[in-house]
Amino acid sequence: MGKILITNNPLVKDQLSEYIDIEYYETDYLNILRKVRDKVHLGHKLLSHPLSGSIKPNETPYKSIIISSDRGYLDYDSLIIIEGSIQTAEKFIRDFKTPNWPEKILIDFQTIDLSLIKDVVINEKV
Repeated sequence: MGKILITNNPLVKDQLSEYIDIEYYETDYLNILRKVRDKVHLGHKLLSHPLSGSIKPNETPYKSIIISSDRGYLDYDSLIIIEGSIQTAEKFIRDFKTPNWPEKILIDFQTIDLSLIKDVVINEKV
């Protein structure tokens, strides 16, 4: 099964593009979730959880999610997970806005997001 990594993290794009097809978007965390939801509606399946890691959606601007490149019938499990993840992220972002982080902190968040997905991609654990 082929895979696509959907991300808004430039570090992920730069370091993992030789291992997996990447769709990179210059957008926020919530819009990455929405892009993944749109792909799920087209028949792609989630291969990594949209809320992986311990950093809350309102704390980091970066998110990387793996989906199948193959399209089939609508996978209701994937749809339930991504819709629930969007609702959770909206709640966190509504209640506590994402801070305007300095560049050094943004790089730290990019590195954390990369570390959450890198081993999975390189060792093909999905």
